[in-house]
Formats: sequence, structure tokens, C-alpha cells
Amino acid sequence: MINGGRLSRRDALGVLGLLGLTATGLAGCSSGGDDAEATASPTPEAAPTSADDVWAALAAGNERFAGGEPRHPHEDEPYRESLVAGQHPIACVLSCADSRVTPELVFDQGLGDLFTVRSAGEVLDEAVVGSVEYAVEHVAVPLVVVLGHAGCGAVQATVDVVRGGPAPDGSIAALVQAIEPAVRGVTAGSDDAAYLAACVEAQARSAAAALAGASAIVHDAVAAGRTTVVAAVYDLESGLVSQL
Repeated sequence: MINGGRLSRRDALGVLGLLGLTATGLAGCSSGGDDAEATASPTPEAAPTSADDVWAALAAGNERFAGGEPRHPHEDEPYRESLVAGQHPIACVLSCADSRVTPELVFDQGLGDLFTVRSAGEVLDEAVVGSVEYAVEHVAVPLVVVLGHAGCGAVQATVDVVRGGPAPDGSIAALVQAIEPAVRGVTAGSDDAAYLAACVEAQARSAAAALAGASAIVHDAVAAGRTTVVAAVYDLESGLVSQL
């Protein structure tokens, strides 16, 4: 069952073993060489299909990335050509638009593996929600991950405004307004870093709850057990993702 916290490398691989999946099967094809046969890309149909299986695959990929051992799966020409007829991503990831938080790299996934939607501070608007709804209804992803990250600039800007600073110019103000309820729900402490981290988590949780509650399409998929929505946070320093 999906639960909070991060999976260690041992735990992630143990889960994959119980599922009858190997690290090679999840990673797919590398750049070739003597181990090309052992790391051949699986077909899209061989991908994990339940939310628990998908999270285990993402957690294992994140452990590889954070440990400096990414496999960069599904980047070879045959696999790219296999996707021409259609896509079969294993998850939808709604992440911040920050350049340091690229879901395919963070989870060590490749072409066709993730349906990625990005918005500063994971802010939901009609286009963002519609994109996630498409992934849920038409692509049938079993898992939606709302991925916040440490040191989020959009959340920091909101914290500054909540503390009495001036509102930012232009449409950035709309981002702050969208994040503000989550920030105001967090009790400020004496440690600024801890406060920002708590606000980042609160915004990720808020966006995940809004997707599951405000979108009829996502709500119905969750209620029917077809899709699970989870919130998570990426740590810039360690490279690890923790599910909230």
C-alpha cells in the first residue's frame, strides 16, 4: 500500500521483487554495449499498472538518481519509435516549473513514462487541471503525483507577502494568491527554513486535495479505485523524493 515517507533502496527493490519486477525490467534500455540484451526496453504494456506498483517504480528510479546511478531508460531509437502509435505513461506528475525539478530526471524515467504537467508552485488553473484530467480519463494513469520541492520560489514569494511584503508585479501575483491559503494555514516558527519547508508541504498537499476533490473527473476515478493522488516533496540537496 502507498504510504508516507521515502523508500530506501533496499525497500524499493524488495517491493519490486514481491511484484515480480526486476530493476532491469523497470529501467529498460541503456545506451547499449555488452549489457544491451539484459537492459532491453520493455514494451509499454509491460509497465506497472497499479498505483502501488507505479510508486515502487518511481521510488526505485529516484533512489538511482539520488545515488548517482541513473539508467536513463527508454531513450533509444527503437523505444522512441514504439511510441509513435500511442503513449502509455505509468503516472502523471504535476510538479513545480522550477528548472531544478525535472520529473523524468528525478524519477529516472524516459520517453513515454510520465505524463508531466508543470506549474510554478503546483498552482492549479483550468489548463493545469484539464491536463491532469486528460491523463486520468484518456491515458488512464493509475497514479497522480503532486510534487513540491524544497526552496520553492513561488512559495517563498507567498511567505514574503503573508509577512507584510509587497505583492509581486504582473501575473506572478496570481500565483501568490493561489498559494496564500496553504501558507496561512501553517503556523510560523522561529526557524525560517523549517517554516518554508512546512509551507511547501502544505501547498503540495493542498493541490493534491484540490485535484481529488474539485475535479469531478479525478474525484470519480479516485472513488472508483482507478487512480490514486498523492503529494510528495523533492529535496534539492539530497535528490530524494519523500511522499507526504
